[in-house]
Amino acid sequence: MQSNYLTRHPHAKDALQFVGFIILVFIGTLVINTFIFRSFSVLGHSMDKTLADGQRLIVNRLPITIAQAENKSYMPDRGQIIVFKNPRYVAGMPDEYIVKRVIAFPGERVTVHDGVLKVYNNGHPDGFNPDTAYRKDGVGPQSPVSGEGLDTVVPDDTVFVCGDNRIGDNSYDSRTGLGNIPLFDIVGPVSFRIWPFNAIHTF
Repeated sequence: MQSNYLTRHPHAKDALQFVGFIILVFIGTLVINTFIFRSFSVLGHSMDKTLADGQRLIVNRLPITIAQAENKSYMPDRGQIIVFKNPRYVAGMPDEYIVKRVIAFPGERVTVHDGVLKVYNNGHPDGFNPDTAYRKDGVGPQSPVSGEGLDTVVPDDTVFVCGDNRIGDNSYDSRTGLGNIPLFDIVGPVSFRIWPFNAIHTF
């Protein structure tokens, strides 16, 4: 009985197995990045002193995957730190993906007066400062907030976001020209900071 080609050529068999392994790794990585989680590096200082330039983050893709499976749009929670695709991105720009904090939702009014950011909605007709809940020991949104005179209503299917470093022109966000972020541009909420090792943190 004659042996098959792979039996007679073990090196070819090894090569095919290696190629198969590489293909499986590629498919697995693609599935993980698309549906489970992705990794991003912080670029710049717009999130000081919550996140720092060069830190590495893990973004949870599962909420988006679940929402899509239910034929819904994913809506993050207020105060969550999210990564999203820059709606004003042009090929060649360094900031295709941006990290910011969620401030307001569709239909809510956002103002900046005397350096204080406030959100108005049906539950808070007199407005409230969303930042106070996220400030602790100098970490979180910085003040006074720039963008004096801002008065806007968040459109449907978008969210209003800000960097935590809101003093002066340190953060390019929904206050300062970036605009509101379409829900379909959201990559997901930040779940972990994994680098540097001495600053590992969950969100």
